[in-house]
Amino acid sequence: MENFDKTTSRANVSTQCNDPSNNEDFVGFKEDVEQLIQKLTGGKKERDVISIVGMAGLGKTTLARKVYNSHSIVDHFDVRAFCTISQTYSVRKLLIEIHKQATGEKRDIKEEDNVADLLRKALIRKRYLIVLDDIWNYKAWEDLQLSFPSEESSRIMVTTRVQEVATQISDPYLLRFLTAEESWGLLQKKVFKRESCPLELQEAGFEVARNCKGLPLVIVLNAGIIAQKEMRASVWQEFAKDLSSLGLEEQSMKAVQSSYDYLGDHLKHCLLYIGYFPEDYTIPVSDLLKLWIAEEFVPTIDPENLEKSSKDFLCDLVSRSLLMVSKRRSNGDIKYCMVHDLIREFCSSKLKEEEFKQRVMPHNSSQSSYPKDPRFCMYIHDNLVNQLEQHGYSLDEIPMVGSEEKESLEFIAHPRFYSSRCMDFFSLLINLRFIRVLHLLDVNMESAWEFQSSTASKLGKLTHLKYLAIFVRKFDFKWVSHMVDLQTLRVHSHQRIKTSPDIWKMKKLRHVDISEFSFIWEDSEQEESSQTVLDNLKTFGKCRVSMGDMNRKFWWRFPNLEELKLSIVNFHGMLNHSLFPTPEIHNRLECLEISFPVGFSRSSGWFESVFPLNLKELSLAGISLTDEIVSSIAALEKLEILKLFFIHFTDNPQWNVTDDQEFKALKYLKLELVDMDVWESSETSFPALEKLVIKDCEQLKKIPSCFTEIEPLRLIKVINCSDSVRNSARSIKDDVKDNQGYDRLQVHIPKNY
Repeated sequence: MENFDKTTSRANVSTQCNDPSNNEDFVGFKEDVEQLIQKLTGGKKERDVISIVGMAGLGKTTLARKVYNSHSIVDHFDVRAFCTISQTYSVRKLLIEIHKQATGEKRDIKEEDNVADLLRKALIRKRYLIVLDDIWNYKAWEDLQLSFPSEESSRIMVTTRVQEVATQISDPYLLRFLTAEESWGLLQKKVFKRESCPLELQEAGFEVARNCKGLPLVIVLNAGIIAQKEMRASVWQEFAKDLSSLGLEEQSMKAVQSSYDYLGDHLKHCLLYIGYFPEDYTIPVSDLLKLWIAEEFVPTIDPENLEKSSKDFLCDLVSRSLLMVSKRRSNGDIKYCMVHDLIREFCSSKLKEEEFKQRVMPHNSSQSSYPKDPRFCMYIHDNLVNQLEQHGYSLDEIPMVGSEEKESLEFIAHPRFYSSRCMDFFSLLINLRFIRVLHLLDVNMESAWEFQSSTASKLGKLTHLKYLAIFVRKFDFKWVSHMVDLQTLRVHSHQRIKTSPDIWKMKKLRHVDISEFSFIWEDSEQEESSQTVLDNLKTFGKCRVSMGDMNRKFWWRFPNLEELKLSIVNFHGMLNHSLFPTPEIHNRLECLEISFPVGFSRSSGWFESVFPLNLKELSLAGISLTDEIVSSIAALEKLEILKLFFIHFTDNPQWNVTDDQEFKALKYLKLELVDMDVWESSETSFPALEKLVIKDCEQLKKIPSCFTEIEPLRLIKVINCSDSVRNSARSIKDDVKDNQGYDRLQVHIPKNY
């Protein structure tokens, strides 16, 4: 645990992680951005292609993203899509992804549909921009470009590290290296964040930056290393001296190796686990953190806050630039992350070098009940699977595992293993020791009759699971009630799932994510489990409940919930009833999502609006907003995010935010399908608001002009609303610029809606 302590004691990484400015720095390339924007928005009238070429780590994707998201580009093109190609790709999947981005549609495309034809039709008579990132060969371009019609002033931007490919596609745009001054600026941003570099370190720091030879990836990786070192000029000078003798290719691999070497043991395991995902894979962070915990990569220094510890690990890797932020949530948390190709290649070679074996520190070495020695683990990989298949799934027969290892060897079933092969997973898994993860959401088990007919027996043999995610036709809690160590249960099913008393047997459950399930019990079942609580449960949903189940006994079964998603199915006979008995209940609940049944939004007079006091995020759908409900929401002093969907008002279709309704901490407000034509407010109603999103509010006439006076406001996004709402957003932006002399406020009005 010595290395672990070293890596976490240097900085408060969790606070850095929530600040996008710390992690998505963009230094240099200002002229390149301007030139590329000019090429995309000007030039010839017919469809044109721009190819950006440069070596790995030079910043091609970062530059393409910067250009793609610039205001000039957003305003100029009717349709935009950004897609990563990689060395191995599926043409159909890529075209589906481009089609979804181009149309904004979320529905699944049927297997029999001609995706190329659908995409062409979606792009016809549109001025579009398509970015094809990370193309490796000309064939990929040939496979895709026929689906892009020759519409006037449309553009396609390609990035590649292969100059020959770029030349075949169009005249290549050669991306330059950073200057020494730009390199030093980037290094300072990564090491010191918003603070200045101490005078005594500036000369040595400049030498470190200069010796990175202008390669941005090398600069940010080395910044992560020296940020952990002693802040002394002699230490930095020695580091700069080591860099000076290396060539560009050596620089890259040396930077990755040094970054890896300086990680604590647990962070090394986490990084290698990430590096085992496919190339350019966008990783959902909420899943990743649960997987780390299930594989026991996260030490249980604080068992109640494993999620916080895993998030700190993630933020540490991001702050060292070993992980890239792909997308953030509305509260600033990381939603998706990616790993750079060079770092992924390093992780793959490291795993192969170690024969896919790792020694993982015990789950909690401070407890005497756990062994002091590390766990000896092996990733399930293709060679291992092939040998097991050849020897009847007998671990004793395969040459890859030594006789001394067989007794202690445990296995890591990475999600990549499940999605990469079509085989009988269970025949393999039940012969391997201590499988902790079963991730089959990407594998449609509905068509596997043999699994559907004997699910209980298949799952019954996996007694050590801590993470279970499956896609099945039907599901029964009895199948998993024997899994006493299960922490995460995720089930996607086309049928509504009914709970049973078996759920109360799984005391270690932390996260329950089921597409739709109902709390429907017989009276005898309720009595049998009425005293049972799930103390460890943190997130729960999406649960369909009848108002008849919403009682104190129900709620006290989950005393430590942090996130809850509910769908209310009926409310008959429950006049003047509150979902929560008192505001003090569930004082750890921070995120609440509630959707109400059809017809509820028009009813009034029965719903007492009581919300847990410590909510930070609230989402309401299908409700009629009364002054009482609005006042209850405004009284939530920690509320930062409010999302209102399919909302009506009791009297007139207008929302008048009164003077006493102040949303003190609210930073993000989204209004979607809100039935109002007038919205009145004052500058004191939303004093902390940073982002406003208005979507499909077709009756709304304008945004309150007082939003000009909200100093923290940085973004207004208007989607599928009237011209008058769009104009009011632009007017607010102009007023802000006139009053303050600079563009503090961004206004986004997507054209493809």
